[in-house]
Amino acid sequence: MKSSKSVAVPLLVVMSLMFIWNLSRNINDILIPHLKRACQLTDFQSSLVQSAFFGGYFLLALPVGQFISKYGYKAGMVTGLLTAAAGTFLFFPAADTRYYPLFLAALFIMAAGFTFLEVTATPYISILGDPDRASSRLSLASAVGSLGATIGPFVGSRFLLHATDVPAATAASLDAAELNRYLNAEAQLVKTPYLSLGGLFLAIGLLLYFIRLPKIEEESAPAGSLKSVFAFRHTVLGALGVFCYLGAEVGMVSFMIRYAQSSGIAGLSEQDAALFITFYMALVLAGRLAGAYWLRMLNPSKMLAFCALAAIILIFISMLATKYTSLYALSLIGLFTSVMYPILFTLSIKDLGTYTKTGSSLIIMSIVGGAVIPPLMGLVSDASGIKTAFLVPVLCYAYLMYYALAGHKPLPGKTGMQPEKIQIKSSVL
Repeated sequence: MKSSKSVAVPLLVVMSLMFIWNLSRNINDILIPHLKRACQLTDFQSSLVQSAFFGGYFLLALPVGQFISKYGYKAGMVTGLLTAAAGTFLFFPAADTRYYPLFLAALFIMAAGFTFLEVTATPYISILGDPDRASSRLSLASAVGSLGATIGPFVGSRFLLHATDVPAATAASLDAAELNRYLNAEAQLVKTPYLSLGGLFLAIGLLLYFIRLPKIEEESAPAGSLKSVFAFRHTVLGALGVFCYLGAEVGMVSFMIRYAQSSGIAGLSEQDAALFITFYMALVLAGRLAGAYWLRMLNPSKMLAFCALAAIILIFISMLATKYTSLYALSLIGLFTSVMYPILFTLSIKDLGTYTKTGSSLIIMSIVGGAVIPPLMGLVSDASGIKTAFLVPVLCYAYLMYYALAGHKPLPGKTGMQPEKIQIKSSVL
């Protein structure tokens, strides 16, 4: 076991990755209304920000795993940081040209980098230090990541949104040349936050390159093909549950500013409305901290059913209420969604044995829900209004209730073999 001093710096560096990528990812919720205005987009078109981002996770999850298997975890982290930095720097020409597909390409490349970081960070957090305190370190790292997710919307709103909005009527009254200058000035706002993030990614990448990190070596039975996991009904249904959970959360937060501006509150700017995203994510953080204690004593499937029902009720309250009541009801959903993923993950991989790693890969790939549900909400919003679009998350949470009540139960006789073992050696990269 290494001394606490020898692991302190690597631990801080890897935890900082979790903070920064969560902060960066949640700036997307602010980027959506900003690019909607700067690039003159519909709700559907603006929601493609999330499709580009979470689509990157989905498409690159397996190739990244193969890269890490061949070159190691440290190479994966450094490659992830450099790739994410390349994506942020692409915001510079995207802002100058105001070409929306270039913004989407930048986000896709950032997501590619974050995929490397997500796959590599957790194993290192778990092994850096006393093995008996691994759970404690992982809980702390999760809290650090959630803190970044909470701060991200607030920071993004200060860079990308205005304290006082330009009325739509004012923008519509501008002639072609004035409108073009106004929109170009809006697009330029992305440069400072994203180039700053790029500089951070490069700095941490260089620091990480010179740090000696413990090496993970795995000895395990064959994990089985991805196709083999489809024999486990509860795992497949659980993957669909993760699809619905993440899609609903990303969709709601993506359109929260648009939703707030439709609530009839006079003088509520986009920057003010973004505070409700911060409030939502702060409740997610609080719920995860509380869940670490309560989930040890409560039945997880019943807890999932309760949380899904609470989310449905709060969405309907929000849709029927007006003004601040509507917005606070919507934000309160964050408290109940906070514990959904750990419950879904645990129920989905139950009794998989040697198929656990492959089942986990299927569940991780299901985050593609974040790429699919927001555009679906955008289509509904363009056709029937923003409040109607929030019926889509209602359907997602209704499915989670089904999974919690019945779908999570493994079929009789469907169990895997012995779970995999991981050995940690004292060598360094």
